[in-house]
Amino acid sequence: MRDKSKPGPSETDSSVNYLDPKAQSRRDFLEGTGAAVVATAAASSLGVGVASAQESSRSARSAISLTVNGVDHSLEVDDRWTLVEVLRDQLDLTGTKIGCNRSECGACTVLMNGQPVYSCSQLAVWADGADVRTVEGLALNGQLSPLQQAFVDNNGPQCGFCTPGQLMTATALLQDNPSPTAAEVQSALVGNLCRCSNYNAIVEAVVAAGDQGGAA
Repeated sequence: MRDKSKPGPSETDSSVNYLDPKAQSRRDFLEGTGAAVVATAAASSLGVGVASAQESSRSARSAISLTVNGVDHSLEVDDRWTLVEVLRDQLDLTGTKIGCNRSECGACTVLMNGQPVYSCSQLAVWADGADVRTVEGLALNGQLSPLQQAFVDNNGPQCGFCTPGQLMTATALLQDNPSPTAAEVQSALVGNLCRCSNYNAIVEAVVAAGDQGGAA
């Protein structure tokens, strides 16, 4: 508090801005003091914060072995990496797409031990010892699988982004049911979204592939 016995600046002194609304609003004042409080609190805990950030940046890693499209791989992965990240970033198998990245669209579907899974929600460490098949593993000696050819013949792909996931789910279906009906195809592919809404052509392609000999 100012010592009132000492002369102070005149309230009419233009160099002093009290709470003149034209010079400083109440919101500006509160924002300024709030920022000062936050800055002070951050400064007092800076040492702990930096140490924690450095510690968290050193993620745990694990050695895993898995077979992808018939090829054995041994690699070290971050425990936080998903299977799709390892397939795309470590093994350069970019056919598997990352769509929603939260197990909703099915674009990242691969076969793990013969079953379709969303690879965006499967940790890579969970795939240790597994047999994984991606869209790159469908063609044999440069020859498209009957299912892939049926997609081409029936205009299954539109933009093509969801196609790898559609193909992998349909491959699993045809392995269990070589000649599915349209209703069975629709039920099997319910977890694979097509943003282009090309569902009729996709169903027709899978049914045609069944008529021509299944997934193969």
